[in-house]
Amino acid sequence: MPHPPRRRIAVLGSTGSIGRQTLDVVRAYPDHFEVVALVARSSVDLLAEQAREFAPRLVGVTSDDPAVRAQFTEAIPEAQRSTLVGEDALTEAAIHPDVETVVAATSGLMGLRPTLAAIRAGKTIALANKETLVMAGHLAMAEARQAGVEMLPVDSEHSALWQCLRGEKTAEVRRLLITASGGPFRGKTLAQMRDVTVQQALAHPTWRMGPKITIDSATLMNKGLEVIEAHWLFDLPFDQIEVVVHPQSVIHSMVEFVDDSIKMQASLPDMRLPIQYALSYPERLDREGTALRHPLRWAEVARLDFEDVDMVNFPCLRLAYEAGRTGGSAPAALVSADEQAVALFMRGAIRMTDIPTILEETLARHNVIAEPSVDQVAETCAWAMAQAQQIAEELSPTRRGSHV
Repeated sequence: MPHPPRRRIAVLGSTGSIGRQTLDVVRAYPDHFEVVALVARSSVDLLAEQAREFAPRLVGVTSDDPAVRAQFTEAIPEAQRSTLVGEDALTEAAIHPDVETVVAATSGLMGLRPTLAAIRAGKTIALANKETLVMAGHLAMAEARQAGVEMLPVDSEHSALWQCLRGEKTAEVRRLLITASGGPFRGKTLAQMRDVTVQQALAHPTWRMGPKITIDSATLMNKGLEVIEAHWLFDLPFDQIEVVVHPQSVIHSMVEFVDDSIKMQASLPDMRLPIQYALSYPERLDREGTALRHPLRWAEVARLDFEDVDMVNFPCLRLAYEAGRTGGSAPAALVSADEQAVALFMRGAIRMTDIPTILEETLARHNVIAEPSVDQVAETCAWAMAQAQQIAEELSPTRRGSHV
């Protein structure tokens, strides 16, 4: 039986955590996947290594730093170079005629326009940029429906929900249960977290991720963004989406049905599994004999614990629910204020416990736009980042200082 042609992919954000793990999947299945395009922000040395290994037709960087551009020009052959500045490189890769599946792994607002362009070009989207749906789910899902494009989730929690929902009727779903490890400060009070350091916040107990998402996991903001993303992906109201703490990170999420039956998806913590499933869908690829083989042995797991989520001491999750229910431009304001607040914390300018204060005040000052356009989403993001900075500066000196 002839082997089916390789699935041709573009990786937007190829040098980040998700991008690197996507290429691990490609290495494990060279007969199944072909890399057509790679785009990174500024890690030119790693990007050049990736380009030499996978020989894509198109390689680009998004940085407008002249030094990065010069390094890129020298390191990447001209035949592979795309536009050097901003989203143009991402969009060119996303709509490349030879690309079938776009792995959207850039973070923040930068991933929105390229993802929308890929949808309009009829590409399948392997979505790892949760901000696209959080900030503009109303636009992205409407475009996907109109274009007949599949939005395949890469986040482990959403992949778990997606797998559990295959073959099921939405009308028979009682609720989605998104699991959370609880992060490094599970069980701590706000008072106990007042003076935590960046290093402590980055010490996630079960997952290895980029610094921004790791800080968001420590505050549970990441879980809040996942709730909003699940709302758009699975077309369910917020009252049917709950978060439960599961420290072992073995059950990645669950679906409870109206007959009280629950389906769950389990595996050891490894982002390459949901990436692989999104790339190979609707098939499952056998991992036997590959470098990705990572079986779950229940006797070694030994126990599975579950706890109610603590929204009092982790108010970012509550704020995400509130922004999601408000809708419109509120989630975009939340995401961007959080981006700025996390950056300030990582620079030692604020405490980690100042992050929810900054987010709540930003949302209080925001005039919500009910159905924002892409430009209005971008304007909201810029406004929210500026507001977050201003609010941080308004905090009394006794609440600010170095916590690196």
